[in-house]
Amino acid sequence: MKIPSASRIAFQGERGAFSEEAAVKLLGEDIQLVPRPTFEALYTSIVDRAADYILAPIENSLAGSVHRSYDLLVSSDLHIQAEVVIPIAHYLIGIPGAAFDRITQVSSHPVALAQCEKFFASHPAIKRVATDDTAGSVREVMAAGDPTRAGIASKRAAKVYGGAILREHLEDHPENYTRFLLLASTAEVAENADKLSLVLNLAHKPGSLCSALNCFARRNLNLLKIESRPIPGAPWSYCFYLDLQTSLRDPETRAALEELKEFADSVKILGCYPQAKV
Repeated sequence: MKIPSASRIAFQGERGAFSEEAAVKLLGEDIQLVPRPTFEALYTSIVDRAADYILAPIENSLAGSVHRSYDLLVSSDLHIQAEVVIPIAHYLIGIPGAAFDRITQVSSHPVALAQCEKFFASHPAIKRVATDDTAGSVREVMAAGDPTRAGIASKRAAKVYGGAILREHLEDHPENYTRFLLLASTAEVAENADKLSLVLNLAHKPGSLCSALNCFARRNLNLLKIESRPIPGAPWSYCFYLDLQTSLRDPETRAALEELKEFADSVKILGCYPQAKV
């Protein structure tokens, strides 16, 4: 995807985070990277004039959807312009000169720790410590200068903070990927867009979901994903996220969306963009 040179891209976490790696893979090294401490701060980056675009994690192939990211996206006025998928490889990173057999404590984000269960099972004497961020755990290890401590993070984090890689590929499953969305304040549909994301609010009526999905099925439009989420302020009511393999440029898709209005209380298009290749 082409964006203006030196555009500011906000991501959640610290320098060296997987989100930073994803931003560089999608947009190249010429971008300006803008770390943001929380998802809330991330999603206000454009309004706060801190960034021109936002790169947000939305789904991991093992851990599932990033629900906070989904909820903030729906409540925002942001639009999906692209997506990128990166493999998640976990590295054990200590200070220069550290030796693996001296490590007694390993820190990282809880999801990263949970994805390295086999490593911890093989080394029961090592204490695991949950932190807010994978890359941040490496930064803290480097600042402490303690050769008995290490962090689990990306290979990029080791480079950013000058850490030493003590072990590679700690992840339990090699097929571990995270999908990220590039978000902007404007809606654009690229010529090669082939994926559509939307969110529906449906009435509590028998068959309402079936009727809504039939708008796409009868036109042979492929449903890639469906997920329900609670609607804030409306207990036991749910919205549905849909990803479809299609484009808003397709007349059949536009017809399906028009028919969908008969069965949905509301329909919000989150974006139409090129589907990422793994």
